Amino acid sequence: MAFHNSSLSKKKISFRVKLNPFSFLTIPFLILLIFLVILPFFFVIFYSLSNIEDSTLIMTFDNFVKFLTDPSFWDKLWLSIYFAFMATLMCLIFGYPVAYFIARTRPKIRTIFVILITLPMWVNMLLRVIGLKSIMELVTSWFQNINPNFHIIGTDFAVIFGEVFVSIPFMIIPIYTQLLKLDPTLLEASKDLGNNSFKTFFKVTLPISMPGVISGITMVFLPAATSIVIPKYMGGGLPRYTLIGNLIENYFVKQSNYNQGAAMALIMTVVILAIIFVVKLFDRSEVKIQKTKKQSAKVQKGVVTNEK
Repeated sequence: MAFHNSSLSKKKISFRVKLNPFSFLTIPFLILLIFLVILPFFFVIFYSLSNIEDSTLIMTFDNFVKFLTDPSFWDKLWLSIYFAFMATLMCLIFGYPVAYFIARTRPKIRTIFVILITLPMWVNMLLRVIGLKSIMELVTSWFQNINPNFHIIGTDFAVIFGEVFVSIPFMIIPIYTQLLKLDPTLLEASKDLGNNSFKTFFKVTLPISMPGVISGITMVFLPAATSIVIPKYMGGGLPRYTLIGNLIENYFVKQSNYNQGAAMALIMTVVILAIIFVVKLFDRSEVKIQKTKKQSAKVQKGVVTNEK
């Protein structure tokens, strides 16, 4: 059954601020939000739209034009998106069954599994990537005794595996949290209606877990597309694995060219936001909830009318 936004009643958007004795506790958060998120973002926009010529600050779109007309930039962009897409897909394929298994276990066992999944996140990501690289180099040395041309570091597999290794907890946890909300009676009702386990999963379990899936995809895809550390260490220093994140780092850190680095960062941000927007179109849960509420309201109205 298809659901359309046009079927939803239009509501006026209003903002209400309710103050209470604890409202002042949000002030530190608002200060951090302004100085660490909002102001830096405006600085990035300013740098991307400005340039210095003959010691004079001018406003221009040349920084964007340079990258948008450079074929090598588009190659790096699509390659970054490709690696991020493959890493996200692998995280979803392997992460969903794990999240489903944990959600169906007993609470005590469930807590142990959640700790084991989040435990690697307590270690610095750079140390984890270097440790993974050392393991791959060790495995490579073993197999090179059989095939001297065998290598792992400096391949697409190494980069994608590194992304999955670092990001998979961010896919498992949102899906697991959403699956905890699954009412077991819904599964029993589906089976009573004659659906087997396969149909029950696709008609009940998967739709309910979709908000967690969308959150997981967002949390994995965004860091993977702009990753710096993983392509640097797992790519073996090859030019192919100098991705968008590495290029932005070069402009800001090594070349001190903030204008072009900011322009590249904004282009990448727009592309990622567009992809995330497309992904969120597949999440129809909110539309279904609104339509269900509307249908319930009609039923209640009809009941009241009949009672009168």
